[in-house]
Amino acid sequence: MTPIDHIVFDIGRVLLHWDAELIYTDLIPDKAERDHFLEHICSPDWNLARDRGASFADGEAELIAQHPDKEELIRAFRKNWIRSVPHALDEVVKLMKDFIDAGRDVTLLSNFSHETIPEARAHYPFLTRPRGATISGEIGLLKPDAAIYDHHAQTFELTPDRTLFIDDSEKNVAGAKACGWHAVQFSHINELRRDLEGFGLV
Repeated sequence: MTPIDHIVFDIGRVLLHWDAELIYTDLIPDKAERDHFLEHICSPDWNLARDRGASFADGEAELIAQHPDKEELIRAFRKNWIRSVPHALDEVVKLMKDFIDAGRDVTLLSNFSHETIPEARAHYPFLTRPRGATISGEIGLLKPDAAIYDHHAQTFELTPDRTLFIDDSEKNVAGAKACGWHAVQFSHINELRRDLEGFGLV
């Protein structure tokens, strides 16, 4: 097997626990109402547009025009965003730090808003430990489109078949593989360790 020279981590649900519902646990106590709000108002597609680079201010204005009675709740998404990342996934973070301390090349590739990534880094300084990061909202590209993997590989001079990507999304893993990378889907630390053993990394 070709050796792995580059290890690329996703951030949300790999290094950080992320759940938008946590923003609204107190603001919308009813579970069904909360689910409806996050499915139909501050929806996954709406949030993905922020990850693509659209501003929260524009997104709020659009939603408030459609749902003026929900203005406070709509603005709460950005205002209280940090609640959606309440803690790190410490065992994965330790793996990442161990790779860096051992001299391995580590970078980050994440669908993330350019407005919230500075807040995440301020709360979780280990996000600045890798050699660098590609943040979707900063460049207007999203996983699993091939363009973002190619951009990352070119920016950090990665050799695709010597690169391993770790992401929680099956689609994003498939996107990396389509670009010639090795990739594994993260679901649990024990499975990740087994995957890494298969590549001779642990």
